[in-house]
Amino acid sequence: QVQLVESGGGLVQPGGSLRLSCAASGSIFSINSMGWYRQAPGKQRELVADITSAGSTNYADSVKGRFTISRDNAKNTVYLQMNSLKPEDTAVYYCNAGGVTTYSGRYYYADSYWGQGTQVTVSS
Repeated sequence: QVQLVESGGGLVQPGGSLRLSCAASGSIFSINSMGWYRQAPGKQRELVADITSAGSTNYADSVKGRFTISRDNAKNTVYLQMNSLKPEDTAVYYCNAGGVTTYSGRYYYADSYWGQGTQVTVSS
């Protein structure tokens, strides 16, 4: 199976920056898309940004111009550079890998895997 391990969350003041990382491990053959979602208390989980294996990106309107997603296909790792952070960015951030093919003697396809989440708190 595939495991996603996130790192980089923490406490930051408004206007500050954080960089999240998520590394996928397992008998991975290919990953179609990787992305970041977030869930604030009392709210639904929402897409923050995602990126395809070809490098096409998609951002939520609320983070455009402040967040940048990138990906290292060779390392099966996705990054989220978050600048100009606001208190409303406070949430648990979850890594997602979509359209994952693994190979361990036979091919196996799964729609989606999730990381365990990392807390981002923006507060003075």
